[in-house]
Amino acid sequence: MSGTVLLRGTGITRRWGGLVAVDEVGIDLVQGEVHAVIGTNGAGKSTLINLLSGEIPLSAGRVELLGQDATAWSQPRRAQAGLGRSYQRNTIYPGFTVFENCRLAAQARHQKAWRWWQDAGRCADSTVAATLAMEKAGLSDLGSRAAGALSHGQKRQLEVAMCLATAPRVLLLDEPLAGMGAEETDRMLALLEALKSDHAILLVEHDMDAVFRAADRITVMVNGSVIASGAPDQVRNDPGVRAAYLGDASLETAA
Repeated sequence: MSGTVLLRGTGITRRWGGLVAVDEVGIDLVQGEVHAVIGTNGAGKSTLINLLSGEIPLSAGRVELLGQDATAWSQPRRAQAGLGRSYQRNTIYPGFTVFENCRLAAQARHQKAWRWWQDAGRCADSTVAATLAMEKAGLSDLGSRAAGALSHGQKRQLEVAMCLATAPRVLLLDEPLAGMGAEETDRMLALLEALKSDHAILLVEHDMDAVFRAADRITVMVNGSVIASGAPDQVRNDPGVRAAYLGDASLETAA
């Protein structure tokens, strides 16, 4: 149901010795929304994603996934429960086809260790999941193409498709628009718009124009802390955000 909180972080904190990388951050990811997290390099955005996904443990705080306390869950357990994420760098298998990449991702969701002798291509669940993921990501016509031969934008689409093949409810996307041209950015933003009705999406991105086009809610981080969170217009007009991060010129450009 749209409007349902699918992932909630409360008091999320990560310390490395005397360095506080993320400081008591609270965030709700809601089905039907793209929630963007912005901030300068070193603000703690990627660390926040790593904490929410279970890649690194919290120093303090709580993570709830689909209404369950997932704070102590491992990254694989969170993925199995419905959390998908992408990384800043491509994590595809370039020598495999688009379809094979998606099927491999789907197999992580549909594990059947007791059928170790069976050809993976005969796993109906993984095949269906991979096919649907390619369709949702707009890659159906490229299923037989080697992933390494795709354009940069198509590779980023493939990463999203691989997430979708695991049947997530929550998507954590770390700079999916990095290095894209205008046409590729438009395709990715259209994909996010199409996906959000069935998912809660966290978007970390430096492209302010894209952020203000795509986001339903924006959280601004500085030095590991949240300084503002709200609707795009609210964030755009926040004096603290203007002073600390975006600057008047950047905000007017993104308007």
